[in-house]
Amino acid sequence: MGLGLLSAFHVSAQKDSNRNFELLKNLEIFGDIYKQLDMLYVDTLAADTVIEWGINSMLQRVDPFTAYYPENDMDELKEMTTGKYAGIGSVIRYYKKEDRVMIIEPWEDSPANEAGVRGGDIILSIDGKDMKGKTNQEVSEKLRGDAGTTFELTVRRAGVEEPLSFKITRRNITMPAVPYYGMVSDSVGYIYFDRFVSGCSRDFRRAVVALKEQGAKALVVDMRGNPGGPLNEAVEVTNLFIPRGQKVVYTKGKLASVNSEHYTEKEPLDVNIPVAVLVSRSTASSAEIVSGALQDKDRAVIIGERTYGKGLVQIIREVPYHGSLKVTTSRYYIPSGRCIQAYDYRHLNPDGSAGTVPDSLTKVFYTAGGREVRDGGGIQPDVVIEPDSLPSIVYDIASSDVAIEYINKYVREHESIAPAGEFSLTDEDYADFVRMVAESDFTYKSRTEEVMKLLERAARFEGCYEDAKPEFEALAQKMNGDVTAGLERPLNKKEIKLILENDIVSRYYFRRGAIRQQLKDDKDLKAALEILADTERYRKLLKPEK
Repeated sequence: MGLGLLSAFHVSAQKDSNRNFELLKNLEIFGDIYKQLDMLYVDTLAADTVIEWGINSMLQRVDPFTAYYPENDMDELKEMTTGKYAGIGSVIRYYKKEDRVMIIEPWEDSPANEAGVRGGDIILSIDGKDMKGKTNQEVSEKLRGDAGTTFELTVRRAGVEEPLSFKITRRNITMPAVPYYGMVSDSVGYIYFDRFVSGCSRDFRRAVVALKEQGAKALVVDMRGNPGGPLNEAVEVTNLFIPRGQKVVYTKGKLASVNSEHYTEKEPLDVNIPVAVLVSRSTASSAEIVSGALQDKDRAVIIGERTYGKGLVQIIREVPYHGSLKVTTSRYYIPSGRCIQAYDYRHLNPDGSAGTVPDSLTKVFYTAGGREVRDGGGIQPDVVIEPDSLPSIVYDIASSDVAIEYINKYVREHESIAPAGEFSLTDEDYADFVRMVAESDFTYKSRTEEVMKLLERAARFEGCYEDAKPEFEALAQKMNGDVTAGLERPLNKKEIKLILENDIVSRYYFRRGAIRQQLKDDKDLKAALEILADTERYRKLLKPEK
């Protein structure tokens, strides 16, 4: 062994020794601090709780995706990876007026729906235990349990004098990865792809086959809001549209054992059918692998907003006493060779947020056909569509009790409504809603008012307010936060009506109906249909500019 090699070996060994010493030293410090806390702290502390605080605080500083699941939280991890849990199958939300939780929507074919539970039912008790003052999380934990167990749910239903009680038997609930698919024109099929869970590629494949049998000559795949999931499922979905033997994604980490390459292994379903993929800022992880791989292969036109930018891969590791650690072990790279990770969790900004790579510092990569694409910030769509910015009153109304009360009232008064996608509230219906809001205790403070007050304080501080007082008062009059006036403004009215219509439709036609209803006024879908109808434009979008 040469002198240089010996020297390098010595330096490496010294670094490993120092690192091991630092590790053991800090573990010893941590243990001693906990022992002294346990012995001296004025109140008695639960060991499980305090140590879990320490673990979670440590992991939160690593990245948002690395997490510890103790034995009593394993159901949460199972639900995340499989989309399955044991319960009654319903959506709930807190109802402030009564300090109780309300059933918003029992899922189709669920134990809750089959027992007769309806949207708008207010939960009074579960197995005789009063649920007043309980949070969504606390009520959800009571509704869930082992499959096959039975409990009594007591609710209050508007228009019914006495409380209603239901005997409900919990069973395994699977949240569908593809809750809706259907034809959106004579020749274009649409698939709402909600999440990646084990086996979701089979559901997706069935949807594609069914749409082709219904006459689909092109497809819109909607992955807006899809948070991702198992990497192997992303490869299977991509494989439906590209030939066998092509690389879809590869991973690189600190250890050679976590490095991997993933190729398509099956014969594709259709390598020629035109595909448009809809994405948003919350499209992440495996959903970005699919959209990014199809973009890199020039196989689909990507439409919407730049995606989240999650280029990190996690694996599940067992820890002592039946817990699990979900830990980030590698980064993934899509066919062009780019990693789309947008956030640097190891170098935080002064406010604690993760920094991002500026567009000017991202690197150029190329698709199979030579189109320019970049790394470091999610998937940039081929056709960018910015979302509409909504006034604050729209958000406040959507999350208010009065909106729920109006929906409950509307459903009580209408035994049936038009089919999903065709339903709309009349102007008289909306006027009834406005009257209901005016008679309620709903208030909101517009963001304009808040900014005006800040500006007024600044003007007073600078000593120029009195000179500009008439202008301030005139502007304040125009920007007043009168609720009725705010609800009647054309943009607000349009958006609030859409929200109410979607929620009403879900009461009659469940989630699949709500999705269909949302497509009625969807500008991303409209853009996709226009592109798919224009063969020349579709082809040009998938070719490099000359």
